[in-house]
Amino acid sequence: MSAATPHILILGAGINGAALARELALNGLDVTVVDTRDAASGTTAYSSRLIHGGLRYLEYGEFSLVRESLAERTRLLRLAPHLVHPLRLFIPVRNRIGGLWTSARRFLRLGARPGAKEVHRGLWTVGLGLWFYDLYARDRSLPRRRAYASGAPEAIRVDAQQFRWLYSYCDAQVTYPERFTLALLEDARQIAERSGRKFRLLTYHRAILEGSLVRIAPVERLGEALDTFAPDVIVNATGPWVDQTLAGLAASSPRLIGGTKGSHFVTWHAGLRERLNGRGLYVEAADGRPVFILPLGQGTLIGTTDIPFDGDPAAAVATPRELEYLLSAVNRLFTDLRLDVADIAMHYCGVRPLPYSGPATPAAVTRRHWLEPGSAGNVPLYSLVGGKLTTCRSLAEQGTATILARLNRQPSADSRERPLPGAENYPADAAALNAEQERIARRLALPIVAIDAVWSLVGARTETILSAGGSDNDLLPGTFIPRRFAEWSIRHEWATTLDDLIERRLMLLFAPELSRACLRELAGLLAAGGRLDPTKIDAAVSATEERLATHFGKRVVV
Repeated sequence: MSAATPHILILGAGINGAALARELALNGLDVTVVDTRDAASGTTAYSSRLIHGGLRYLEYGEFSLVRESLAERTRLLRLAPHLVHPLRLFIPVRNRIGGLWTSARRFLRLGARPGAKEVHRGLWTVGLGLWFYDLYARDRSLPRRRAYASGAPEAIRVDAQQFRWLYSYCDAQVTYPERFTLALLEDARQIAERSGRKFRLLTYHRAILEGSLVRIAPVERLGEALDTFAPDVIVNATGPWVDQTLAGLAASSPRLIGGTKGSHFVTWHAGLRERLNGRGLYVEAADGRPVFILPLGQGTLIGTTDIPFDGDPAAAVATPRELEYLLSAVNRLFTDLRLDVADIAMHYCGVRPLPYSGPATPAAVTRRHWLEPGSAGNVPLYSLVGGKLTTCRSLAEQGTATILARLNRQPSADSRERPLPGAENYPADAAALNAEQERIARRLALPIVAIDAVWSLVGARTETILSAGGSDNDLLPGTFIPRRFAEWSIRHEWATTLDDLIERRLMLLFAPELSRACLRELAGLLAAGGRLDPTKIDAAVSATEERLATHFGKRVVV
C-alpha cells in the first residue's frame, strides 16, 4: 500500500458505486469512478423506482434486511425530499385466510409443495405481514396500515366482485433514481473539493489492469491512456456485469451473479391515472408474483417481471409476452378500464444483480448485499453482490468500513445525517414549497411549471442553477425544461451524449410529447458545448430516435 492518501478505483457508476464513492470521499480517500457506459445507465435506471422495506422479504425470514431497509427509507425521506417521496400503497385481497400455510412454508424454507397451485394471500396474511412491517419501521411520520372494504371512498376502486378488501400501507418512491445517483456523485465531488482530495468520474472509459497499475482509456480508443495509476483497492460495482468484469481483470472467482430480468411499461391512460390519484397498488399476478401499479409523472408505471437472464444486460428488452403478462395483471383489477397493447407508451427492462443461487426460484433469492473479497494481480479487489436502491447508503457505509479495515484505517465519518445536494434548507411543507417555487418563478420570469420541472431534478439548487445560466427563458420544444438548465447540465453533470441528456439528465424519456425538434435542439447544445461534432448532429438525432424505438418502444413526435 502506498504511503500517500489511498486511492480507490470503483468500477461502475450506478447508484451503489456512486454511494460508495461518496462515503469513501467523506472518509478522506481519493476516488476514481470508471464506467464503460454513462452513470446510472444500468440496473439503476430500470427498477420499479421504489424506496421500500421489502414487505415480501418477511415471508423468507429476511428480518434484518427489512429492518435495515425501513430505517434507510426513513432516512432518505429526510435527506433527499426532492427525490424521495412518501407513497401510499393498496393491496387488494380476495379472501380472509389465503396464503397462510404457503407463507409459513416459505418462512421455514420448505418451499412449495409439488404440484401445489399458487394461493393468493388473504386479509389475515396481509394484515400480519403489515403488522410486522409497521413494527419494524417505527416511523410515526407515515400512516400505519389500514384495512378497507372494497368500494370504500378512501380506497382505490378495483373490481369488488374479485377483491373484497384492500389493505393500505406506506412506503416511498424515488421518481428518478438516475438523478439520485447524480446527486451522490455531485456530493462526492463537493466533498473532495472541500477536503483537497481527488475525485473523478470517467464515463465511457475502461480500466485496464496491467500488473499493479491501472490504465484508463476511452472505450472507443483502448490503445490510448488518459491516466495510469496504482490503486490501493479496486471495487467491482458493475451490477449484473460483475462476473464479466472479473474475467476482464483476470481475477479468479466462482460465479457470483445470477441475474433476473425485470420489465416495466408506462402508460398515459387517463382513466388509470385518475383511479390511482397519486397512490399505488401492490397486487398479485395470476402466478402470485408481485406487480406494482404506480404513479409516475404524467403517467402510470406497471412492473415487474422476474425471469432468469444470462445474456448481455445492456441488450435486455421487454418482450411482448412480458408486456401481456403485466397488462393482464392491470386488467384483472380494473375490469372497466381494459388496457391493451395500444395503451403502452413505452417500456423498459433491466437485469437485477442477484447472487447466483443455481436453480432457486428467482423470488426466493436473497436481496441482501455484501462485498466479496478477492484480488486482481497484486491489488486487493472487492466485488459488490446484490444491493438495491433503498439500501445504497447503508451498503456504502458498510463497504467503506470493510475497505478501510483492509487499509488498516478506521471510519472517520458517515453519511447518516448528510443531506443530498438539493435538500439543504428544504421547505418545511407543501405550502412552503409552493411559495418558494412561486418566488423563484417571479424572480427569474419563468413559468411556475418550469420551476417545478427543474425542482424535481435538483431540488433547492433550482434557483442557483437557473440564475447561473443567463437570461434565456426559452423552454425546450414540447417540454417544461428551460434551455438554460440543459446547458448547465451539459457543463456540470458529465453528460456526453444525446442519450445521456434524454434518459438520465433531463428525464425526457418520460415526457409524453418528446419531439424530434427537442432532440435536435439538445444535439445543438451538445455541439455548442464541445460534446458533439456539429457535422454529426443529424446522425446523433437519428441514433437516439432509433434507440428510443427499439429499446423503449417509444416514438418521438415528428
